[in-house]
Amino acid sequence: MLFAFSIAPGTSDSADGSVSAAVAEAVRVVRASGLPNETTSMFTTIEGEWDECMAVIKAACEAVAATSPRVSLVLKADMREGFSGQISAKVERVEERLRDDA
Repeated sequence: MLFAFSIAPGTSDSADGSVSAAVAEAVRVVRASGLPNETTSMFTTIEGEWDECMAVIKAACEAVAATSPRVSLVLKADMREGFSGQISAKVERVEERLRDDA
């Protein structure tokens, strides 16, 4: 299963409105989990079973909550039993089609 999520504090302590310090704390939790993961400018994606991924997402939310009294979470899941390695395989299939079109 793939879980794409974005966690942000409700407020920023930065003069420029950046939330990167709090987001970095969430990403640290994700990377420490050992689950396959990828962070982009808008989302972090992790791959694994429901319970293990949801535990990581909860811990990442708690890491952000340690810096802010309010936390925002956006979550999207691709639940497809029997498949693994999809964090990269899905992208590879699209890239293959793009190469075939060239």
